[in-house]
Amino acid sequence: MTIFTIDSENNIAVHSAQSEITDKESEQFTSEKELAQLAAAWPGSRLVDVWNGIPGLTPVKRFTSRRLAIARIWKAVQSLVPAEDGGVALARRRAARKPTSKQHVHTGRKNTKQAQVVALLKRSGGATLNHLMSETGWQAHSVRGFISGALGKKLGLKIESFKNSRGERAYRIG
Repeated sequence: MTIFTIDSENNIAVHSAQSEITDKESEQFTSEKELAQLAAAWPGSRLVDVWNGIPGLTPVKRFTSRRLAIARIWKAVQSLVPAEDGGVALARRRAARKPTSKQHVHTGRKNTKQAQVVALLKRSGGATLNHLMSETGWQAHSVRGFISGALGKKLGLKIESFKNSRGERAYRIG
């Protein structure tokens, strides 16, 4: 039977027999239920410290629940095995699945209002605010916000604002 001990500094050790335990002040557990009984008296920060002290795991700042923390800690300590020299080592884990070598290129959706606006702004003369409003059905502030936010900031397009020959405000992709 495997016996796990946890000391006051939150170090977890694995023992195969009771006679191997040298630190008599450390707390012992052999199942998830026993770990839950020990952890009932611990503050939540100790659970985080225990998790962060297990080698090879991604550190956390907090757990969403005590039950989840105990389940994750129990699963993690199951992978600890006694090493040949008596120390504690992390069990070998299967290699993670390698990502595919093909990169999928996102071409965007067609026939969306964004695609319509981009097509209008790519014309040499650009598009006036009124023209964009009639094509999309949006109000002026929505068109200006879309040009600034979605096209300028999110897509990183260089949008030029200018007055056309009739003195109307027009926009184009520069």
